[in-house]
Amino acid sequence: MSNVALKEQLGRAPIWALGMMSGTSLDGVDGALVQTDGHAIHAFGPHGFIPYSDVQRQVLSRALGHWSGDPEVEPAAEIVETTHATLAARLMRGDPAPAFLGFHGQTFAHDPRGGRTHQAGDGQVLAEVLGLPVVWDFRSSDVELGGEGAPLAPFFHHACARFIKADAPLAFLNLGGVGNLTWVDPRVDAPEAANACLAFDTGPANAPINDLMQARLGCAQDERGALALSGAADEPQVEAFLDHAYFHRMPPKSLDRDQFAELARRVAQLSNADAARTLAACAAAAVARGLEHCPTPPSRVLVTGGGRHNGAIMAELRNRLSVPVEDIDDTGLNGDMLEAQAFGYLAVRVARGLPTSSPTTTGVAAAVGGGVISTGAYD
Repeated sequence: MSNVALKEQLGRAPIWALGMMSGTSLDGVDGALVQTDGHAIHAFGPHGFIPYSDVQRQVLSRALGHWSGDPEVEPAAEIVETTHATLAARLMRGDPAPAFLGFHGQTFAHDPRGGRTHQAGDGQVLAEVLGLPVVWDFRSSDVELGGEGAPLAPFFHHACARFIKADAPLAFLNLGGVGNLTWVDPRVDAPEAANACLAFDTGPANAPINDLMQARLGCAQDERGALALSGAADEPQVEAFLDHAYFHRMPPKSLDRDQFAELARRVAQLSNADAARTLAACAAAAVARGLEHCPTPPSRVLVTGGGRHNGAIMAELRNRLSVPVEDIDDTGLNGDMLEAQAFGYLAVRVARGLPTSSPTTTGVAAAVGGGVISTGAYD
């Protein structure tokens, strides 16, 4: 079946899609079902998670910064595909059954200014293994047309704001390996409208803390921020961090996971606890600096992603931001699965020929629909 025929067959009714996401924190793979017509969210469905093992995480870490064809990438891509296929098969066995899979892949390198981005994992392989149409390679079209290729969740954030019946501008802050912020005005009908969304990566979030914990203590993360909560931030280092050229760029803008590798040097002489707290403070200070770019101050900031479980990051956000900071779970949304749900939503938008990014979310010249559709066994 051709992609055109597939789009025609879909019609306009809401359908169930399975979205999957493996973020730059390298913790594992999320999968979640969402029912949507590509515009509004109608319902959320079952979800699941498969963590990467320590050995798998090491293989994935070695591939960071590498591009397709580099020897480090092939074994890492196999882990990405196998883990996603395992979780997808598990979620497909239940009810409701998804009509589409939105597969983000694993970002190993991101250089939009150089006109390239690399998300490992082949959607065609998943389509053939699962017998389900797969939408993937979401970022390439945006980058090819001059956009940053990231962040891609803003259109979904706009739909979420309307789903929870927000009536004033608000911000969604996703804290994965990198932080990204979406300012949305839910009073505007279409997310691609010029005054509906503004989005950009704020700066590093969990990645430097995770790297610190792995290097110094041999563990994957600072669980609940317990170590950082026992330390004190080195404010001169936080201020020096904010002198980075990235913070002087106007949004939209995006980051590679390791673009702030110098943070490890900044905290090298600090104790474990003070180093972790300083990195948490840097993540929050970057968000505070980013809020200065919003068209109007958001009425609140809803925090999603793994970083919201870090008590030190949340404390630093509440200390440094001048607007209310809330765990997104308190609104009824699922902060652990929001990114996965986003790619299910975006898969339906791609399948129906709708844009997935715009000048105010990625800096692309005009609203564009990214994504490749592989129909696998349906071809």
